[in-house]
Amino acid sequence: MRSLERKLKASFIVSAMALSFIGLAFVHSAGSYWGAVHYADSSPFIVKQAIYMAVSIGIALAMMKSPLTSNPKMWTFFYYATILLLVAVLIPGIGVVRNGSQSWIALGPFSLQPAEFVKIALIGKLASSFSHTKGKKKIHFKHFGLILLPAALIMLQPDLGSAVIMIVAAFVILFLAGYPIRFFAFLGLAGVGAFVALIATAPYRLDRIKSYIDPWNDPLGTGFQGIQSLFAIAPGGLFGHGYGNSRQKYLYLPEPQNDFIFSIIAEESGFIGATIVLILFTVLLMSTCGIAIRTRDQSSFLIVAGMGSMILFQMFLNIGVVSGLLPVTGVTLPFISYGGSSLMTTWMAAGTIMHFMSSKK
Repeated sequence: MRSLERKLKASFIVSAMALSFIGLAFVHSAGSYWGAVHYADSSPFIVKQAIYMAVSIGIALAMMKSPLTSNPKMWTFFYYATILLLVAVLIPGIGVVRNGSQSWIALGPFSLQPAEFVKIALIGKLASSFSHTKGKKKIHFKHFGLILLPAALIMLQPDLGSAVIMIVAAFVILFLAGYPIRFFAFLGLAGVGAFVALIATAPYRLDRIKSYIDPWNDPLGTGFQGIQSLFAIAPGGLFGHGYGNSRQKYLYLPEPQNDFIFSIIAEESGFIGATIVLILFTVLLMSTCGIAIRTRDQSSFLIVAGMGSMILFQMFLNIGVVSGLLPVTGVTLPFISYGGSSLMTTWMAAGTIMHFMSSKK
């Protein structure tokens, strides 16, 4: 038994570290030309990402060791702190608009994206609320309030991708906590209605659906990113063009170091490289499942499962978008994409998982 636990711990840590170092390498490759053109420097992204990675791993280690990570009061404080940040980002002069979304708070040369942090905070807050409700299947309206408040604030930015990831992870927690199946059937119907309403209130989302169905209908507009992503992935073949030899990073694929970094990985390292990334994610998530079922209580199980489902769904959504399986939406690839907030929250999730792995009785 101890041997299995050591293997789970080792496989989790090794796969997470490997994904982050792969991300570091391809942030440098994908962002070198973009940096040279826009910042007259081919290395700004790799330097910042290295700093983000060091800070993120440091925070993850602190969360792994700190007894506060399993304290419900800490998650309550973190949850309401991130709610305040979500409100602050909507205030003109505080929130920064990028690519049509007011989602960032500028901090000198760096920036903070509150929507990333609230995903972690909600999972911790929601999971810890079940610490005294083991075996009960009663629907609690307070759980909906915890979910809907940050979701509404995120949609005001707007940031559909972050809201969907957060809601899916929250619903995984509710499902595992024992909410009845009929409740999720109702949510499915309500979700279809909400999706239609979101499209009706923002026509650009309908344009994205149309471009998903037929990107060639507007190849220089709404279909541009999807087409350029496929132009990166398809020629990669089995082994790719070689590290640093991407063609699409030369301003064909917008900001390739961010949401579309998997396209560059597939282009430069081919099917083999893309498969290695997917295998590492599979190992990471299988290890998370093993850790979850060995936790000591229900709330620990739910928080580990919630963190793991967040990483899994975000990975699925990102790769689905860049491969043309899903409509384009702005979602980073966990551990790999450039960005401090994204990398930090992913490692915070990893640190939380490792905490409950280390503190098991």
